[in-house]
Amino acid sequence: MTSCLLDCFEFTDRHTAENLAEELVRVAKEWQVEDKVVCCVSDNAANITKAIKILKWTHHPCLAHTLNLMIRDALKVVKPTVDKVKAVVEFFHKSTVATQRLKSTQCQMGMPELRPKQECATRWNSTFYMLKRILETKDAIISTLALINAPVDALCQEEWELVKEVCTVLQPFEEVTVEISADSYVSASKMLLLCKGLQRVTAQQTVTMQKGKELVAALCSAMDRKFLRMEYNTVHSETTLLDPRFKKLAFNDNRAVDEALQRISAAAARCTPSSQPAPPLEGQVYEEPQTSVVWRLFDERATGDATRRNPTADAILEVRSYLEEPIIQRAEDPLSWWQAKASVFPRLVKFHTVIVA
Repeated sequence: MTSCLLDCFEFTDRHTAENLAEELVRVAKEWQVEDKVVCCVSDNAANITKAIKILKWTHHPCLAHTLNLMIRDALKVVKPTVDKVKAVVEFFHKSTVATQRLKSTQCQMGMPELRPKQECATRWNSTFYMLKRILETKDAIISTLALINAPVDALCQEEWELVKEVCTVLQPFEEVTVEISADSYVSASKMLLLCKGLQRVTAQQTVTMQKGKELVAALCSAMDRKFLRMEYNTVHSETTLLDPRFKKLAFNDNRAVDEALQRISAAAARCTPSSQPAPPLEGQVYEEPQTSVVWRLFDERATGDATRRNPTADAILEVRSYLEEPIIQRAEDPLSWWQAKASVFPRLVKFHTVIVA
């Protein structure tokens, strides 16, 4: 996989959808890719979403941003406790005396010297890291606040228990956020599985605090709304089916699978198989096939047979053959798999390169 930055500039005009669309197409034309945009990923802001719609590009909302909006909203049910933690953290960051006393207390208790972490208002996981860090330094925090008679409200035992439950509930969301925030491996084909996994894990969380239960309910409700009919999303369904690690395993709805396979078959039928051999994998040597007179008759017959074949039928057979291939291990690289199978699935490999790249 390759990630390229095409442009980066200060945008001084009003951030209207029309102005954003104009700049997007300007950059695309500058690089001569205006007719090659397969999908445009952005946050959920109305202006950029409308801008992409104006250009008639396929739009896909960033899952990390979607999660950020959902969790930020759900955390409102525990806001009083989070605000108390935030006040404690800010106190230590503003007071050098308190910070030094905290380090001394941690040393006396045989604890690592960990400084409280502050949250960032635009990143939900910064709140998670703040809560997790204060749990890790709980005993030292309680002792230090008592020793210096700090002018902040200390957390009661019930609030400490709530912070612990909140961290437990949010841990899977942090793991998913980290996994999808990478550009060195394929991520689009994981969306269905990751979102379903979050829904299942969150619904099965064992929490005892009332506010903890309200947090779980809020997250489940938000995911039910946001992840509804994900299997029918073109980008999600096609990338997942074309990932040799997942294929149909990520789906619960057979109708969604059938519709996606029909689109893939139709697209594959429009792809002309390359007459050039696939590039060799690294470390392998590719030898050009011999064009001796012995093979000439066979080559002519094979070429004639290929011209008489029905591209649609060939594409359907190719899709079926692909689905019959065994699922590869999740840790394997799907792009390398497709590179190795280029000669076996000449139409699908072209469509896969377009939809996944």
